[in-house]
Amino acid sequence: MTRKPLTVALLGLAFVGVAACTPTIRLQVDPIQIYAKLDADVRVRLDKELQDLLVENPNLF
Repeated sequence: MTRKPLTVALLGLAFVGVAACTPTIRLQVDPIQIYAKLDADVRVRLDKELQDLLVENPNLF
């Protein structure tokens, strides 16, 4: 019966030793800056809306 506490203590010490040697992996990602011109998309949308408006109201101008 005296071996059980010793065995538990040795297993605990072994577990702590293995956990202490576990490598740590760190991943660092630098911020990404994205510059985009949105005016082309906005112009296409406005052109489409204008065309639809002219189709609905041909006497607008």
